[in-house]
Amino acid sequence: MRPQASIAFASIPFVLALSSVARATTAEPDLFTRALAKGPLYAAAAAVVGGLGVSLTPCVYPMVAVTVSAFGARQAKSRWEGTKLSLSFMLGIACMFTPLGVIAGLTGSVFGSVLQNQWVVLGIAGLFLAMAASMFGAFEMTLPSALTNKLATIGGIGYKGAFGLGFVCGIIAAPCSGPVLTGILTWIANTQSAVLGAAAMGAFSVGLGFPFFLVGAFAVQLPKSGPWMVHVKSVLGVVLIVVALYFINLHFPVISRLAHPSVGFFLTTGIAVILGVLIGGVHRDFSEPNNGGRVLKALGVLLMSGGAFLFIVAALKPNLTLSWEKTDYVLAREKARVEARPLLVDFTAAWCVSCKELEKVTFSHDAVEREAGRFVAVRVDATDDEDPKVEKALAEFRVKGLPTVILFDSEGREATRFNDFVDAEPFLAALRKVN
Repeated sequence: MRPQASIAFASIPFVLALSSVARATTAEPDLFTRALAKGPLYAAAAAVVGGLGVSLTPCVYPMVAVTVSAFGARQAKSRWEGTKLSLSFMLGIACMFTPLGVIAGLTGSVFGSVLQNQWVVLGIAGLFLAMAASMFGAFEMTLPSALTNKLATIGGIGYKGAFGLGFVCGIIAAPCSGPVLTGILTWIANTQSAVLGAAAMGAFSVGLGFPFFLVGAFAVQLPKSGPWMVHVKSVLGVVLIVVALYFINLHFPVISRLAHPSVGFFLTTGIAVILGVLIGGVHRDFSEPNNGGRVLKALGVLLMSGGAFLFIVAALKPNLTLSWEKTDYVLAREKARVEARPLLVDFTAAWCVSCKELEKVTFSHDAVEREAGRFVAVRVDATDDEDPKVEKALAEFRVKGLPTVILFDSEGREATRFNDFVDAEPFLAALRKVN
């Protein structure tokens, strides 16, 4: 597999992890965010991938062989000694980055409240777009050369030297790690956990230090530096654009409404990403002398980032449709309570003309079916109003006539009710307001 293709595939989980950050700030979490809440392993794996991606950029990769020689791993008497020196180096990197995760976790509640402001969210999106521009070569994020040269003299042979070089390497890598770190730290702040923050940044450090460990512990000969490192930066730039679009989507979800979790839509967006790669989204450079190359690069980036964004949005949308429970309302209400889901109760009867109209026009509407799919939905057949169970249900829900449709939120409180026929659009709006 070509280097840029492998990096593109490796970036997918990191994109998903960053997208969950954006979704986590909304009132209604998506399926991925709920899955992430059940276990942080996916986020840790994504942080490792993010760190590895940073290690392959021009800020870090050319330093690998020289740095490993500087702390003596190549001159080690045994592979075990080289391994211990390399582990000391990685520990230095971890000690540089882990405190950032702890701080982000401890200040998460403040950060979370700030993220409710749309101007703050748009500012973060702008920061990601600026970082993406840097990845594409619009400007360089580097430390002053005098500071870089001074830092490079710190360390030396041995375990202390390896640790010191690892710590310094984290500082020197900061310009290229900044875009990735911003996304990870945002996710950590949303978790409001210092422990998860430390674990995520530790995982990032493992990814960043892995090439150093590989060379130092096993004397592996890495591929030479070359144009492929620019390809890595292009992929990271596309990732940053996708994340920026997600933040913008929090308050302006116009584009994401085009996304649908269907096979045709996934194929279309997938083809757009592949076409963007083929025409130059990764391998072309904005520094090319001819305008044609730059135009193809821009078009490729647009297709890759737009296609990836819509693909992820569609993948994270609940692919649910309205399904009526084949049970009574008591069990349906209990199910809604246990699963923390909203409840929809529809009182109907065979003689009710408006009830049939609701079924034909409103409940069968595509958008209503999709939105109502997150509800536990149950029908109470009141055709026989002398049935004791029906009488009890009518009294309990204070039903005065048919049709009656009642919506309860996920905490069991009545949100709204309809006592007559309601068209699809206002009913859909009511569904969307129920959490």
